[in-house]
Amino acid sequence: MGVEIKNRLKDENITLSLPSQRVDRFDENIAHIVGGNRLTGLTFAPEAGTQRMRDIINKGLTNEELLRGVKTAHEQGWDRVKLYFMIGLPGETDTDVMGIAETVRWLRQACYIQGRKALSFNITISNFTPKPHTPFQWHSVSTEEFRRKQALLQTEFKTMRWAKVNFTDVRISAMEDFVGRGDRRLAAVVRRAWELGAGMDAWWESLDTAYRAWTEAIQEAGLTWKYRQVTAGEWNLMPPHESGQQPEQSTRAMSLEAPLPWDHLDTGIDKAWLQQDLHRAMEAATVPDCSFEGCSHCGVCGPDFGHNVVVPPPPIPTFVGHGKPDQTRVQRLRVTLGKLGSMALIGHLDLVRLLDRALRRASLPISFTGGFHPGPRISPANALPLGATSSGEVIDFELKAVIAPDEFHQRLAAQLPSEIPIYSVTEVPLDTPSATKLLEQAEYYLRLGPEETGLTPPDWQGWITDVLNKAALPWQKTTKSGATQVVNLREQLFHLALVEDGSQVMAIPELRLGEQDIIMQVIGSCRNDGNLLRPEHVLWMVEQVAEQPLQLHHRHRVRLILR
Repeated sequence: MGVEIKNRLKDENITLSLPSQRVDRFDENIAHIVGGNRLTGLTFAPEAGTQRMRDIINKGLTNEELLRGVKTAHEQGWDRVKLYFMIGLPGETDTDVMGIAETVRWLRQACYIQGRKALSFNITISNFTPKPHTPFQWHSVSTEEFRRKQALLQTEFKTMRWAKVNFTDVRISAMEDFVGRGDRRLAAVVRRAWELGAGMDAWWESLDTAYRAWTEAIQEAGLTWKYRQVTAGEWNLMPPHESGQQPEQSTRAMSLEAPLPWDHLDTGIDKAWLQQDLHRAMEAATVPDCSFEGCSHCGVCGPDFGHNVVVPPPPIPTFVGHGKPDQTRVQRLRVTLGKLGSMALIGHLDLVRLLDRALRRASLPISFTGGFHPGPRISPANALPLGATSSGEVIDFELKAVIAPDEFHQRLAAQLPSEIPIYSVTEVPLDTPSATKLLEQAEYYLRLGPEETGLTPPDWQGWITDVLNKAALPWQKTTKSGATQVVNLREQLFHLALVEDGSQVMAIPELRLGEQDIIMQVIGSCRNDGNLLRPEHVLWMVEQVAEQPLQLHHRHRVRLILR
């Protein structure tokens, strides 16, 4: 299916990406699917660093298959591969942990190709958190043990500059374990954690907020004692075999037979089979995939859930090769459109992606750039600040085939949200400067108000007059290089006035006036060489003459003025 899709989209500059791949099944056909002019990221999940550990977790992956898959990727053009490992697996020893680093080092050496850049790796090392209804639901690892194993690997990877390693935060892993294998008392915890701001917990910038929210919710529910048991590894029935500390057989059996909070849920898999599979894992005995081998009698197949049916895949079509985007330029259309309502929350890059997808749905003949990262020739004259609305955005589209402006307007508008209206489409010569180079000024409507209402009425007209009478209003800014630069904002302001006629702004909900609010009309410099007057600059200038803080409630760009 993937090769067929790639063949059909050969000339459409579409790159396909796939999630984490089974490295033992990665071959040239899959490389053709995700390869091309722009290689997508490639992720393999060996899970464990030694063959013994991969057998324990029934990964079904040998070192030879791992090497063959990674080498195929390198031969097909990938110079960087992402690998996913886990620590804290049942029966894991320090030798198995260090095996992760040894495996990565071995792969780099074994995949060396003369004359090619050596292979490098992005490595993610997660903490194993077992889930209910699996053979390892009776196993866990303490957070201190996770930290110790992470420290071992951090020391080992320190000398491998070609490997970028990321570790999962042990606090989040403990929370996942606590929630994943909890009982009905967790309902109050989950709700309270959400009320306290938990969400997007796996994002690194949210970790501290999430951890505080969850711990406070656990404390309010009176379950701190239970969470401490989880962080101490209360479920662990399989200590490292090399330590010589195996639990008594009777104790293990009694623990395996203890009732679990999710026993009343029927997934089709027998609990007794999970116990047997746990024992098989402890002996590193693999269970074959029933899609290709015989039935393992797990309990899923039967009258209630049906029987496993293996459908052979269709033959793989012949790959016709990677296409190259068409860079032909025969026409330029200049479009004026709006960005209203909720579309104000779409950032600049997201807007370009939205337009790209709309062009594809409308089957419009957009031309593409060349180079390693070809993209559609969509050129906005200027990026609109996030949160601002507009009724005057100017965007150039360059096409590989001539199309009437009216037809382009109709077909593109049919694929855009109603909050991105198209006002005009005009043809401009290809040999003239682009809208980006012609841009000189921008006109805005700004809704301003005092920081506190109910006080002395603001003297808006007097403040505007004072700003216009100023010869200089120096603004100090810091450049990208860190240097300090002083800019006279007054030189960049060409027009400033109150909007007296409310009918001009009634169609824009965000400009509806509150108590003591006003609308200012601003025309200022808007050039892409850094000579740019922002709405925030106008607010600052008015505050300087008003000698009091003001609020900028909304920005609406009325038009972009080209020379």
